[in-house]
Amino acid sequence: MFHKEGHTIILIFLFAVIADILLLEYIFSDGLNKVFLQTASIVVLVLVLQFFRNPTRHTTLNDKHIISPVDGKIVNIEKVYEKEYFKDDRIQVSIFMSPLNVHVTRYPISGLVKYSKYHPGKYLVAWHPKSSEKNERTTVVIENNAVGEILYRQIAGAVARRIVNYAKVDKNVIQGKDAGFIKFGSRVDLFLPVDSNLNVKINQSVKGGEDIISEF
Repeated sequence: MFHKEGHTIILIFLFAVIADILLLEYIFSDGLNKVFLQTASIVVLVLVLQFFRNPTRHTTLNDKHIISPVDGKIVNIEKVYEKEYFKDDRIQVSIFMSPLNVHVTRYPISGLVKYSKYHPGKYLVAWHPKSSEKNERTTVVIENNAVGEILYRQIAGAVARRIVNYAKVDKNVIQGKDAGFIKFGSRVDLFLPVDSNLNVKINQSVKGGEDIISEF
């Protein structure tokens, strides 16, 4: 299954690869060069297909669990001052996604969307310490009765040029459901209460929609 945000791009690449293969058949009489270039075109198509894949995830709904919103690696856990919305200290958990990861963003908790804002910005590498504040990004806050408010931030990386965010203010959302997409590389930061019980550590790989980041 492929994410809907990739349907147009996949079709463009599919037609381009078919055209390229047919054109190479016409241009080259040398079988080796022709096969090499045709294979390269197919490899590019396969990479595009794997980037936009959208595997089924089995989320166990639990209002006291904060689950990973994306696939990736935990690259940062620290206490920070969150100045956009909370304006107080929070635990920041940063998850880096390589181009090989699934790039679907999923809601980390069920609840009511209290805040959703897009910020234009730079395209620093996603693991840069300032990318959470300087890069193109969206900030979303969800509230439920068990946890209170938590914030997650989709951050574009050096390659990413489009963030898709489905969270709208006053919308009731369900944990693990599709919350958006970040095209071609990126990172997601979670901002949690300082007394959160974390279930993850630095360099741990996590799976979006399933792995528990914190529980209350």
